[in-house]
Amino acid sequence: MSQSDSSFRVERVAAPLRHSVTESIRTAIATGRFKAGDHLPERELCELTGVSRTLVREAMRQLESEGVVTVEPHRGPFVARITSEQANGIYQLRSELESFACSLFIENATEDQRKALVTALAGIRSAARRNADPQARLAAKNNFYDCLVRGTNNEALGSCLYMLNARITLLRATSLKAPGRIKDSVAELTALVEALLARDQPRAEELARDHVAKAAAAAIPLITEESGKKAAKP
Repeated sequence: MSQSDSSFRVERVAAPLRHSVTESIRTAIATGRFKAGDHLPERELCELTGVSRTLVREAMRQLESEGVVTVEPHRGPFVARITSEQANGIYQLRSELESFACSLFIENATEDQRKALVTALAGIRSAARRNADPQARLAAKNNFYDCLVRGTNNEALGSCLYMLNARITLLRATSLKAPGRIKDSVAELTALVEALLARDQPRAEELARDHVAKAAAAAIPLITEESGKKAAKP
């Protein structure tokens, strides 16, 4: 196991261990440790996370139910491939849900939740400035969206975004490959938070949609290019 892989090992804490294993493997996919179409050998996953085969199998079942992993008969689990058409559909839905989340955040967020969002944005900026590893950047961005969703005080919306985020896992590593995307993403989220704090609902909704549109514009051409390369292979 490489030194960088050690960061995927699961800490044995009080939180349900299966959840921790699932999130560790999900992060390994989102950060490009495993790419679309890669085989996910059980033994390698056990070594990566430091847990038993039983826990890895439970995590695989969860990720399969979310569409992050596909299981092929007699071959085992693979990271799911996603087409540019599927990606476009995911981004369209994400755009609507996140703009709605911004509207609800303005209406319902408490002062503590507003402060938490500002703190979460600072975490994203810090990770970008330090050129942190992909895991740190992903954790910072996930925390930002967790704070945004909590501020909506709408459990149903949170559940929808959580399930959608499972599919976004397959796209995030791709979009961040685009040159300058990390810097642009920070600027977009900074403007979004300013609109949320100003309670400017039309502006916040517009910026949320713009942020998702730019992420899609970064990711979908790369997905199309990668699909073309795979199709061209004999």
